[in-house]
Amino acid sequence: MKNITRHTGTVTNIERLPSSMNGNPRYQFVIDGHLVRTAVDSSHGYCITNYENRMAEVTIGSHYGSTTLNSIKGA
Repeated sequence: MKNITRHTGTVTNIERLPSSMNGNPRYQFVIDGHLVRTAVDSSHGYCITNYENRMAEVTIGSHYGSTTLNSIKGA
């Protein structure tokens, strides 16, 4: 993952994406004006809905041309 940046804001507009080949969930959401996706086969796919409409601090980066979640914690 490249160009990792830190952002704080409210996690909104959570939308389910098709599952990975291994059946793990994937999501996309908006935080601090950035459209972000969870990585394929990442455990973040299981916990991102816990942050819906809540303040969170995330690190995001560029992974194969899309903005991808690197880490998340409550703010």
